[in-house]
Amino acid sequence: MSGRADRILQGILRLAMLRADGMGQFGDSPQAFLTSLAPLVALPAVGGLLGVLSGSGPDELAGLLGALVGLLAPPVLSEMMARLFGRQPEWLRYATAFNWSRWAMLLALGVGLMLMATLVTVGFAEQEAVAVGLAALLVYGVVLDVFVARVGLRLVWWRAALLVITVNGGSALLVIVPRLLAGLPEGAAS
Repeated sequence: MSGRADRILQGILRLAMLRADGMGQFGDSPQAFLTSLAPLVALPAVGGLLGVLSGSGPDELAGLLGALVGLLAPPVLSEMMARLFGRQPEWLRYATAFNWSRWAMLLALGVGLMLMATLVTVGFAEQEAVAVGLAALLVYGVVLDVFVARVGLRLVWWRAALLVITVNGGSALLVIVPRLLAGLPEGAAS
């Protein structure tokens, strides 16, 4: 691996362990931000393109557009919040680290799956093990997001939590509302 790739991987692992020094591994330039965004956008784009080419058509295209909105809404919403909190100069650092922290969530998913399997092995019902594992993933995801916002934007914890709620809630609305409106009978949305 190149030195840059090593630093990014080290940063992801450090953020996954809630270590503030992981933040410094990514950079805070427009190029660093675009580099962090590229793999997140590439995965659904390739999947969507393959789906469209396989004949899934409009449904696959709608799914692709929804995924892209879900990926691009957090940078837009977080920049608005950073500006509101007077932290716009720190935003590129935060947004770049936030994008890379999505890969830490994949690591957490692996740990969550191992937790679920362990719970089933020691006697938990499968549904209970899944519920505990999903709850643990949700809590970790919120803690990680608040941590990245707090350190990246140098915010007090409650402002970081407000940013996370706003970004996640706003992103969810931007993805879900159009899908709900698309399911309404013609003329009912007006």
